[in-house]
Amino acid sequence: MLRCVVRCGGSALVVTGVLATAAACADEPAQAGPIEVSRAACGAGWTAPSAGPQTLRIRNNAAVTMEVEVVDPATGTVFGELEGVGSGTTRALPVNLGNGAYALRCAPEDGTPFVGPAVRVSGGAERPGPAVVPVTNADLLAPLKQYHAYVADGLATLVQQTGSLKQAVHGGDRTAARNAWLTAHLTYERLGAAYDAFGDADAAINGTTDGLPDGAVDPGFAGFHRLENGLWHTESTAALAPVADQLDADVRQLQSDFADAQVDQNDLGLRAHEIMENTLQFELTGRTDYGSGSNLATAGANLTGTRAVLDVLRPLLTTRFAGLKDLDAWLARTERDLHAAADRPLSAVDRQQRERINGDVAELTERLAPIAAIAEPRRIS
Repeated sequence: MLRCVVRCGGSALVVTGVLATAAACADEPAQAGPIEVSRAACGAGWTAPSAGPQTLRIRNNAAVTMEVEVVDPATGTVFGELEGVGSGTTRALPVNLGNGAYALRCAPEDGTPFVGPAVRVSGGAERPGPAVVPVTNADLLAPLKQYHAYVADGLATLVQQTGSLKQAVHGGDRTAARNAWLTAHLTYERLGAAYDAFGDADAAINGTTDGLPDGAVDPGFAGFHRLENGLWHTESTAALAPVADQLDADVRQLQSDFADAQVDQNDLGLRAHEIMENTLQFELTGRTDYGSGSNLATAGANLTGTRAVLDVLRPLLTTRFAGLKDLDAWLARTERDLHAAADRPLSAVDRQQRERINGDVAELTERLAPIAAIAEPRRIS
């Protein structure tokens, strides 16, 4: 899950990303005594909250760990949350309260969530946010099903493409093998949100030399990048034939295994941000280039993978994410700039264009960040 750390009074508070900006720590007043939560009561001592930015002190008197949220008792909209409040501990929760009714919702780790008594804030401004209407496990069933189908279709295509790649390598046609490699690799890169569901297969299919003692000649170096390193350097296609065979076999096994696999509910929203974050860290720095010069084309495939995630989540985001229109505009801008440079290696892109692309992806990554918190499934009953 996407998180950020807010430091108040020297202690670290971890809160979910979209809600973490609810209030700045510096000038937040805190209530005199802690608000108490337990299995029997959620919000004891919270009777007259003030309007504006403030820090609530939440004490867990239950014998189990609790998740505590500040919500609108009528709609369930979340204005702030704490995860993993341990038994007997007191945690700080920064919030920004506008006029209206609020309550705490308590979710014991081994029990059913319940909402405490409502309190009312007046004399302030209209609710400034940020806030999010909870997404439930049931809400994510349809998006997960749609995304599973998207990945399954992609793997079916990939199996055909790695078969063609293997055939080209065995035929000794380096040019054909390079073209087939790029086609297949980009198909794989468009499946970004499913990598956790792929398990160890991802490392075998798309691993790099990171962590390998002998680098590119390490026996553990395999998959797409191992083939890339050989095809774009001096290694013979005969020597690469076993690598192509293994890649094709691994992809076919992955297709078979994925039929019964599940994409984790938290992964959809989280990966929407992480795909582009990884693009910024690895593709736009050239760290994953083993000779093909295809990092910008790969970045474009990553963007397509991000779009696939947003497409299935869009029905949930439309009413929950005020920044969706601006996000779509940045997606279009980034896609346009990547497409304009996709057929060139990073070294052939002039400084101004490269800086623009880096800026596009960095800004897009930031604008995608709230989706992890918005699409996180929450227990509300």
